[in-house]
Amino acid sequence: MTLANIRIIDMLSKSKIKYLNSLKVNKGRTKSGCFVVEGDKMVQDIILSDWTITELYAQSHWLEKFEVENKKKIESIVEIDLQEMKKVSSLISPHNVLAVIKIPEPDPMVNPPVNDISLALDRIQDPGNLGTIIRIAAWFGIENVYCSKDSVDVYNPKVVQSTMSALLRVNVRYTDLSELTKWYHKNSLPVYGTFISGKNIFSEDLHSAGLILMGNESSGISTWLQENVTHRIHIPHFPESHGSRIESLNVASATAIVCAEFRRKMEGRRSKVEKSKER
Repeated sequence: MTLANIRIIDMLSKSKIKYLNSLKVNKGRTKSGCFVVEGDKMVQDIILSDWTITELYAQSHWLEKFEVENKKKIESIVEIDLQEMKKVSSLISPHNVLAVIKIPEPDPMVNPPVNDISLALDRIQDPGNLGTIIRIAAWFGIENVYCSKDSVDVYNPKVVQSTMSALLRVNVRYTDLSELTKWYHKNSLPVYGTFISGKNIFSEDLHSAGLILMGNESSGISTWLQENVTHRIHIPHFPESHGSRIESLNVASATAIVCAEFRRKMEGRRSKVEKSKER
């Protein structure tokens, strides 16, 4: 079935190519209020969400499998071939479909949860790291990720690709981390930070609620933020007594380990409570 909003073209106009490529940089996204998503699954996930797709560019074999009802939700659908897709894709090997998404209005800034953990990211610069951390947050059921204002843009194409649709499940906000940590202090909630001199995370009694602060890839947590950390933790290498030739972990890898340990200990406490009720 063919719908009126599907157009088949042999060649994208120069202005359209320029526009789509402009969305690869922050200035272009800010000006247009849109960003790009590529890939069958990610585009399909966004179609099923409440986010708005303004334009969709796809190869014929992808459109043939595309449900008609979903097509009606998109303002403009254009069928292009692989060669045209290569002109606008951010990837070396383009996917079958590329969508232009309207940047959603940020949710009103609400207070962080007082009964769960959240993540704060200080000056994360690598798009792959930010995207992977968002994916990690989604995996461990962490709903809120707070980024310093000088962190990489969450709608950078490499960030978006790295999230693997987790962007739909995690609230990512850019904020003043100093003010955020002060809010945690005011509410008597712990602020955790990873340091070489911190306490062994595997032997520490981690709280069920609080803020986990992860630092910049090369310099760690900013000096001016370190004084706001109430609990310094450390991921030890093994065996700890032998030292290590590896100076540090990648920030995304470290985040995964920290989140896993928090969830493991929270699950352990929950199991103990349930067992005590059964007695």
